Amino acid sequence: MSINPDLQGRSYPAAEVYDVGREKIREFAKAVKAGNPAHFDVEAARALGHSDLVAPPTFAIIVAQRADAQLVQDPESGIDFSRVVHADQRFTHHRPIVAGDRLVAELHVDGVRAMGGGAMITTRSEISTEAGEKVATTTSSILVRGEGQ
Repeated sequence: MSINPDLQGRSYPAAEVYDVGREKIREFAKAVKAGNPAHFDVEAARALGHSDLVAPPTFAIIVAQRADAQLVQDPESGIDFSRVVHADQRFTHHRPIVAGDRLVAELHVDGVRAMGGGAMITTRSEISTEAGEKVATTTSSILVRGEGQ
């Protein structure tokens, strides 16, 4: 099955809530070697004016990938995940992600461009709190390789 060109312009609504926990922030910070004490120590985060631990900027990928999964799992998309290569990822933060946040992400397919037997798909995840406060926007591009590539 080839990539459905009609994906462009499609949106996927926010699905389940992601509860940002202290241990998740600590684990992620350790994994990406982020050493700021505000990722590990509540008092250090509060000294910087935050209500709780602050997530490293790339932590938003966890929430964004949950939104991306809706596209990949959509049977109408034509995406075979075994043929996906991650090409680009960008983050725009509207405010820091902190422990205690309850986040949702709405996914938008901003571009589908045929490339040989495959396609480049660009998506945008709008991450916000349950109450609708904007937290981050992530933009991702994936290359879905065609057969024989």
